[in-house]
Amino acid sequence: MPDDKEPSGLALPITDSKTKCFTCANCHAKVSGSFCSQCGQSVESTLKYFWEVILHLLDDIFSFDSRVARTLKPLLLTPGFLTNEYIQGRRVHYVPPLRLYLFISIIFFLSLKFFAVNDGFISIDKKAALDNVNEQIALIQQRKRDSDLSLNDTLNKEIQKFERYRKNLTLEKSPVIKAFTIELVDIELRKTNNEKPLTQRQQKRYEQLKTQLQQAEMGEPVQFLENVISISNNEDGSFTFDFLSKENNEKLSTYVETLEVKARKTLQSDTAPLLKQAIGKLPQLMFILLPIFALLLKIMYLFSKRLYLEHLTVALHSHSFIFLIILIVEILNYLQILSSTALPSLSKAFDFISVVLLIWLPVYLFIMQKRVYKKNYLLTLLKFGFIGTTYLILISFTSLVAFIWGLAEI
Repeated sequence: MPDDKEPSGLALPITDSKTKCFTCANCHAKVSGSFCSQCGQSVESTLKYFWEVILHLLDDIFSFDSRVARTLKPLLLTPGFLTNEYIQGRRVHYVPPLRLYLFISIIFFLSLKFFAVNDGFISIDKKAALDNVNEQIALIQQRKRDSDLSLNDTLNKEIQKFERYRKNLTLEKSPVIKAFTIELVDIELRKTNNEKPLTQRQQKRYEQLKTQLQQAEMGEPVQFLENVISISNNEDGSFTFDFLSKENNEKLSTYVETLEVKARKTLQSDTAPLLKQAIGKLPQLMFILLPIFALLLKIMYLFSKRLYLEHLTVALHSHSFIFLIILIVEILNYLQILSSTALPSLSKAFDFISVVLLIWLPVYLFIMQKRVYKKNYLLTLLKFGFIGTTYLILISFTSLVAFIWGLAEI
């Protein structure tokens, strides 16, 4: 019978108290380290407290240890360092490229969804327009108190107009209505504050905006959306492919028209569901784009005799850096808005740091490419320009796919 104090079938390492060595529970060989040199089994028991297992799991996924600090600092400040270290085999002190990308991208896309979908990021233009509207209403009310009664009707109409603008900016209105209102407020202030009258072009735009805003407020289709939201590859506005049959092309055109109508309605009402769906598709699409970007690097440096996985490492570190910079800029912009009224000097500091980071982004990527591939500056600049242009096209296409995919899901 097995001993009651030891569970049956439990394989635990046996400790030799004299030699301070372990005996492997699997093959019974002497073990002096953490792993058996014969069979490779760890001497550490897998039977642990539940919370200890959870903490080990989190550590395996995110590596919240000193490697994070050693990784993030060069990732932000030293272009190409991490990539060269990894390629040259010095890897144990840093978070692996794929794990680093996954960790940063998860935080990046979660924050992007928060700022874009849940209104966590208030538009600077909207806030400025709202401040101007409130100030203008206060000025008109003061004029009303100081003026003759004969001007009351005119001033009351002005107050009603600006109160309508304030309502559009504060209530849950469509993004189209908010955009029209912000531009109208800007022109209204020019009319009020400038001694010179509006130019003919400005007056024409003013009348056009008033008409479009009225259409949007009444729920009518706005003219410019008919041209902006149009998916077609033929002069008659249809979307067809020569290799498809007539019946399938008709089905495709009908489906595309349905998407166009849905897009216009979404942009004139609540864009949150569309943004949520589109942003939700981006992580998968970006994960597909990564190996394509690595392939582009492979083609551009075809004669460098580098393995494809080396180019993939460059792609992973590049995207990790880009996501991290954009994430920091998002946070700084949010802090700038919060501090713009109470602490304007701090708000300017946040704005300055954001600009510096956005300038540092392409500079960093260029230096990284130069240090990793070790080509002269002119050749690196030419290849960097071509890779950058091609990648922007790929990003634009990816965003379009995410938009259409998200539109189909709502």
